[in-house]
Amino acid sequence: MEPLRVAVLGCGFWSRFQLAAWHELPDVRCIAVCDPDEAKARMAAEAWTEGRFFTDAERLLAEVVPDVVDVITPPHTHPDLVGLCARHRIPVICQKPMANELSTAQEMVNGCRQAGIPLFVHENWRWQRPIRELKAVLDRGAIGAPFRARLDFNSSFPVFTNQPFLAELERFILTDVGSHLLDVARFLFGEARRLNAVTQRIRPGIRGEDVATVLLEMRSGVTVTCNLSYASRTEHERFPETFIFVEGTEGSAELAPDLWVRLTDEAGTHSYRVQPPFYSWADPRYALLHASIVDCHRNLANGLRGQGAGETTGEDNLKTLQLVYGSYESAARGKSIAFTPLE
Repeated sequence: MEPLRVAVLGCGFWSRFQLAAWHELPDVRCIAVCDPDEAKARMAAEAWTEGRFFTDAERLLAEVVPDVVDVITPPHTHPDLVGLCARHRIPVICQKPMANELSTAQEMVNGCRQAGIPLFVHENWRWQRPIRELKAVLDRGAIGAPFRARLDFNSSFPVFTNQPFLAELERFILTDVGSHLLDVARFLFGEARRLNAVTQRIRPGIRGEDVATVLLEMRSGVTVTCNLSYASRTEHERFPETFIFVEGTEGSAELAPDLWVRLTDEAGTHSYRVQPPFYSWADPRYALLHASIVDCHRNLANGLRGQGAGETTGEDNLKTLQLVYGSYESAARGKSIAFTPLE
């Protein structure tokens, strides 16, 4: 089988890890990169490709004609770049959030559908090995039928130091982390029928919210609370881990600090650790997330080849964005939001 030829648009903070993760797959080649900043593009090309770099995305698509484009740019640029790929009939993977408005994301999905090309969203959080293990525990009925769950991502990690532009976002934690956490809620428990959200701005000097609490009523009957914070200093802080506690009719399951899975039933508690792989290029502070990028890439590459289903399609991610922007609406209006998932 010929290698999958990937071109990358955007050479900022996350691109170095996305590019490195593609290189972990033996049947993938990164053939070109593009960034308006020529120095960034040149540096990324020399490190991760055959040396081809561009400052104009349309020229890259016309000259290189990749098998798929990986868009690793800020959200406000996504509609134009995904639209460009659609016009060139080239499959595209887009970073989260897909767009800054739900209606724009719908237009992007429709545009790719009309062009007859796949649109995937690079949603890697659900590909963390401990979260995949928890999903397997729930699917095999180890705790019976789940009825209540809590997902916690609470941290004092200095995220604004690594990515200072985040401090300027009018919408912050729900788009940055909430798009991940709410996707995990869907991954574990299915679709929601109602939500209620509260947001807060705690840290001085930022524009958007850095704390949010979202209560979801799932169609499966599970009640899920999602707690998100970059303003919390706690005893068991383990950035970037997500702690999850699920109660079921026959017991409980927990994704606990330091990647421990704990199962409790009438016989007692059984614990084991799920350690993801470590890659030499990974930032130790983000190693858990960086490992999940590789597994996400693998799934999407297989989906593009027709070797299984790529999980995070544009259509699927619309349902996550519906929760993200529904949460903002709920917080602004001070009331719960009921909805049916988008198709």
